[in-house]
Amino acid sequence: MKYGLYGKLVAAEGKRTQLAEIMTNVASFMNEVEGCELYIVNQTDEEPDAICVFEVWKDAEAHQSSLSLETTRNLIAQAKPILEDVQRIHTLETVAGKGIN
Repeated sequence: MKYGLYGKLVAAEGKRTQLAEIMTNVASFMNEVEGCELYIVNQTDEEPDAICVFEVWKDAEAHQSSLSLETTRNLIAQAKPILEDVQRIHTLETVAGKGIN
């Protein structure tokens, strides 16, 4: 069973564009990370300072391993100064879907 996460990152007021740029860099980097099968960065008009991320991983260990990578740590360090809140909305067992093997 795949490991999925749905989370929300809330930027300081007026900093969502900057956070979206950082998270876009994270998404690009995830193309190179073994075990990351899906990484989608979203925003909504309903929450003008929030970015939502949906991730699917081969398993929980692959996700945990990604957090120790130098590039991941650097991107997290870039985001931290503008973050007001980070919420793990759901941890999911991804069963099936288009694009999920």
